[in-house]
Amino acid sequence: MATYRQTLKNALVVCQQAGINEMLARRLMLELTEQHHLNLYLVDDEEIETIIFTEFQIGIERLCQHEPLAHILGYEWFFGRKFSVSKDVLVPRDETEELIGHILSDIDELFGQGELVCADIGTGSGALAITLKAEEPRCLVWASDISEEALGIARKNAKDLSSEVRFVLGDMAQPLIDLQVKLDICISNPPYIKNSENVERSVVDFEPHVALFGGYDGLDLYRRLLDQAPLLMKERSMMAFEMGFDQLESLRNEVEMRFPDSRIEFKKDINGKDRMCFVYFNC
Repeated sequence: MATYRQTLKNALVVCQQAGINEMLARRLMLELTEQHHLNLYLVDDEEIETIIFTEFQIGIERLCQHEPLAHILGYEWFFGRKFSVSKDVLVPRDETEELIGHILSDIDELFGQGELVCADIGTGSGALAITLKAEEPRCLVWASDISEEALGIARKNAKDLSSEVRFVLGDMAQPLIDLQVKLDICISNPPYIKNSENVERSVVDFEPHVALFGGYDGLDLYRRLLDQAPLLMKERSMMAFEMGFDQLESLRNEVEMRFPDSRIEFKKDINGKDRMCFVYFNC
């Protein structure tokens, strides 16, 4: 049996030949060793355990079929917490961590003490809603999704992470409007990929299309949520969206057409791309 180092080295060659990012193989090995309570960097030159070798080889085969690493592991890390994922939910991304970071800063800056009513529209795995509740316990957090399967994953994550979030099934914000919920903060990471856009296989072949594609210009779900906003938002409130890097002007136009008196801010992600939109009503 080879060592951990040699096993990983061999896998990197296989990934390179298959056009797979070698960092995925490195992270797969790291996650598997941690699952077995081993420090990879301390056992690097030791003979690899049979069970880890087998799991790693199967994982590499699945990576070479362009399956997302999170699906192979069954989870993804988000804001320091482990979230279960499946084919029914979008895998949480680093950019979305940045979105929640800006929201937490806005809460500190714009809202005083006391309870805040918040919602994550199209919650998927529940990563945004659960993280918001965990980081700001004073928030009363709702989360909606049109997929019962997605809500099943989100509820499991809330239970595993001891987070009290109110989940509702329905299309965008409609179930909250039906319940006459009024929000201080509305968060959404809706599908924003254009129907005609080419998407890498690991995304289009394995992640739910309902969470990916947003119409001819990628903004169908934004328009729907903005149309619902007058029935949903408090007089003094804010909305926060993740968006595609090339949608700034189009999304600005959609917001200004409906809410000419609102304040709109766009923020760049760590790669310098415009990826977040914030709409402020009277604050």
